[in-house]
Amino acid sequence: MPAYININALNSTLQEAPSLEYVNLLVDSQSLDQLFITLKNTPAVSSVMYKQAAVDAFDEILVEHLMVFITMFTMLASVLGIGVAYNSTRIALSERGRELATLRVLGFTKAEISYVLLGEVMLLVLLGLPMGCLVGWGLVLTMAAAFDTELFRIPLVVEPSTYGLAMLIVWGASLISAVLVRGRVNKLDLIKVLKTRE
Repeated sequence: MPAYININALNSTLQEAPSLEYVNLLVDSQSLDQLFITLKNTPAVSSVMYKQAAVDAFDEILVEHLMVFITMFTMLASVLGIGVAYNSTRIALSERGRELATLRVLGFTKAEISYVLLGEVMLLVLLGLPMGCLVGWGLVLTMAAAFDTELFRIPLVVEPSTYGLAMLIVWGASLISAVLVRGRVNKLDLIKVLKTRE
């Protein structure tokens, strides 16, 4: 069971001088250096800790580790975006190769054929971006709730520039895949495609 006693009575019983475990001080920043020198030269003071220095060190370590994960996730998202956009564009090309070849035979240019195929993919990307932002917000909200512990809390702050960067990455991935598929559209063998039986 815990026991409680007056601090003066305890010091008298133990025959010790009054002592303190720690003291929290609110110090003017201009007097901070002088206070450190004074406390370091005081034999009764065993250690001095500057709270802001500890918080800054913690923030620096946390940001350093988070940046590693953010970089990895950004690279993974970019590669995944290119893969998904390229794959869906290739599937669309495979499914509509006959129609595209027919349009070419009817006199459509390669640019017009590419516009028909890639315009649909870009429209799907454009419609999918707001939904992706909402899903991303939910994911970040879940992660912030998971980091909410007794030791520390990470505030949920999503800058508008984050959404802009994510959209630029998706558009970049879509454009790269479009350029890759455009090369296949330009090399489309019209006779072979038209002879293919479905």
